[in-house]
Amino acid sequence: MKKVFAYIVALSFFNVAYAQEKSPVSVTMNKVKLEFMVDQAGQPAYALFYNQKPALKKSFLGFSLADDSTFYKGFKLIGTAKKQVDENWKPVWGEVSTIRNHYEELTVHLQQQSGLQRKLDIIFRVFEDGVGFRYEFPKQEDLNYFIVTDEHTEFTLTGDHKAFWIPGDYDSNEYIYTTSKISGIDNQPVVNAATDIAVRTSPDRYSVQTPLMLKSDDGLYINIHEAALLNYPAMQLHADRGTYKLTASLVPDAVGNKAYLNAPCHTPWRTIILSDKATDILSSKLILNLNDPSLIENTSWIKPMKFVGVWWEMQIGKSTWSYAKNRDDKDADGKLIPSGLHGANTQNVKRYIDFAAKNNIQAVLVEGWNTGWEDWFGNWKENVFDFVTPYPDFDIKGISDYAAAKGIKMIMHNETSGSATNYERQLDTAYRLMNKYGYPAVKTGYVGKIIPRGEHHDGQWMVQHYARVAQKAADHLVMLDAHEPNRPTGLQRTYPNWMASESGRGNEYNAFSTGNPPAHETILPFTRLMGGPMDYTPGIFKLKGYAPGNAGRQVHTTLAKQLALYVTLYSPLQMAADLPENYEAHPDAFQFISDVAVDWDDTKILEAEPGDYLTIARKAKGTGDWFLGAITNENRRTTSLNLNFLEKGKSYDATIYMDAPNADWKTNPEAYQLKKMKVTSSTKLNLKLAAGGGAALSIKLSK
Repeated sequence: MKKVFAYIVALSFFNVAYAQEKSPVSVTMNKVKLEFMVDQAGQPAYALFYNQKPALKKSFLGFSLADDSTFYKGFKLIGTAKKQVDENWKPVWGEVSTIRNHYEELTVHLQQQSGLQRKLDIIFRVFEDGVGFRYEFPKQEDLNYFIVTDEHTEFTLTGDHKAFWIPGDYDSNEYIYTTSKISGIDNQPVVNAATDIAVRTSPDRYSVQTPLMLKSDDGLYINIHEAALLNYPAMQLHADRGTYKLTASLVPDAVGNKAYLNAPCHTPWRTIILSDKATDILSSKLILNLNDPSLIENTSWIKPMKFVGVWWEMQIGKSTWSYAKNRDDKDADGKLIPSGLHGANTQNVKRYIDFAAKNNIQAVLVEGWNTGWEDWFGNWKENVFDFVTPYPDFDIKGISDYAAAKGIKMIMHNETSGSATNYERQLDTAYRLMNKYGYPAVKTGYVGKIIPRGEHHDGQWMVQHYARVAQKAADHLVMLDAHEPNRPTGLQRTYPNWMASESGRGNEYNAFSTGNPPAHETILPFTRLMGGPMDYTPGIFKLKGYAPGNAGRQVHTTLAKQLALYVTLYSPLQMAADLPENYEAHPDAFQFISDVAVDWDDTKILEAEPGDYLTIARKAKGTGDWFLGAITNENRRTTSLNLNFLEKGKSYDATIYMDAPNADWKTNPEAYQLKKMKVTSSTKLNLKLAAGGGAALSIKLSK
């Protein structure tokens, strides 16, 4: 039952322009305290405390507008209001079945003392685990349509914290993470070395992306991100390496402006999550709570699922997306000459459907099914794909009928080649095709430079594009998995059909590049996944020798760790990414993928340290069964687990999938062993994780 408790206290300060400099307005929730003040220059600022110690020092707020470059000073505080909310809500799907939304809200009303005397409100919500705040531009006579040229939001750190960061790039989030002090941030060497990323745009060498994970020398964990990013560019952070100050840096548009707004309006929330325990950072629901409830009234058609796909074979070079070798390979009639390497052919797709039907996998993704692949990559071309015309060897009706007869859903693939204009013109046509053939979900892609030309993946125009796609998909009852968009900010609450995104360096980089270091998957939950689920494409079983022509290439994990990722890297649309034949070689290990859930009633973060290790247990939706994943970085470790999260008085059958004693991600990655045992809530386990390794547990109620 939903409970809301609220009180509103209005206080007006019409004649005391700078009273709050001496007496800040404060709000406290548990260990978190916020102070707001206006300094002698009329600059609004805030400070943040955790457990009575400074977490963020005095940090200024405000903007530069096209017609007012100093919309960050000369303000007076004209009033405040407070409100407290305590409610529970149920997500359509997710890591827990019920979420508590408990905060105290402080609204500060500001007005410029001179000139046009424009008004600005700042809304702070103080939670028990952090703070969210946003700017609101009230309706007023002298502020209608306006342009934001810069946002001056600051996050002033108390010291030279350890940071887990990737470059602040306008077009990509697909970098390897660097761990350094704030004083060591310099993204230029990282950007220059990342030649495996299709489009890189990072003009500020001292900028980093959010979510940014920080740890102070005295053990305070700080996570900085944003929530409910709509109608505004993504926020990156410029690092002042001398003062340890981070400043909002917005992704510009084609002419250099940051945002076009029309009052009344508001920005996204800026989020700061705090704890002296790393596990609490991962348990936080602050970002979700700052997003609006679902815009979709009937959500019964939204169904989490696992899928396999015609995809990894193209990544490793076994087959191709394109039907012909190139666009000029045509016969006398002008038809493309097949290369014989096209992966999305009817016979091959049916093989994946058969495998899915035998192994409790609900769906099959097929990439490269539609015409145009010979004529797009590397070309900044607008009209490449039409999203409805299959290649000659892809029988879309026959495949759909075959899948339906086997109880398998098909997942559509719409690669836009970065041409968002072309995709928007054809959205209804594309989704009508999905409806016609019963495709419940689509995976979109935005590889390449964006069209409209000059726009960026993370700019305001594209942020709105991704939202338009999510809404259009919802109109057609289609679930969405977006690749190469901006990183998520909790919008899965508002658009629960927007179930996953890539927006980070996924498993695919192990196929065509230097791969992901063993620590990568221990950092992602503290960074990329803070805003929402990631389509990481786990489950690779053939970990060496899978890339024709590159015998030395390998995945930087053990097989047991690939299983554990199904628990530690959450997605309600979860792929079993490897080839069917590689799974058939290890049927006992694949059983975990077949069994593991994708929707949860409860989640317990048992232990965590960014860059080092992570152990998570999750309770499957509507059952008494639990699944557990434990992973480590390049170092071996033994983890001691207490299963006290299990229901007392009940007996469970546990299957433990773990690294063999001689397993090692470099030398022996596929060595694993299984152990079955009875467990209860009083059971304690000691699991040995290999270098780059992990363990996965299936814990089912005894019958």
